[in-house]
Amino acid sequence: MFGISFSELLLVALVALLVLGPERLPGAARTAGLWIGRIKRSFNSIKEEVEREIGADEIRRQLHNERILELEREMQAVKNDILPPAPQASVPPPPVVEPAAQAPTEPAPTPATQAAPTPAASQDKTPQP
Repeated sequence: MFGISFSELLLVALVALLVLGPERLPGAARTAGLWIGRIKRSFNSIKEEVEREIGADEIRRQLHNERILELEREMQAVKNDILPPAPQASVPPPPVVEPAAQAPTEPAPTPATQAAPTPAASQDKTPQP
């Protein structure tokens, strides 16, 4: 708090021991500790009361929110500088293709099922089963 080192505290304790003597030194240290504690508490209570009255918490929140909004605006500006706005062209959805009704087809003849016409069969005009 005040930047007092250990050697400085030791020097103050030695001087207090010489001035007050060994009988009164513990009582004086206790009394000094009590007064320092009271002073700290009173300063803290005054500080809290002043902060409450002026609404420091509300001001801090408002400043924080304004800073966040400002940062968002800066980010949006940087984003707009880096990336140009995308064109809003509407793309029509792809057409729905329905399967066409197919007529039943006969299987294509294979070489094994194709028989060479025989001369006798070509002379008979009767259909064969």
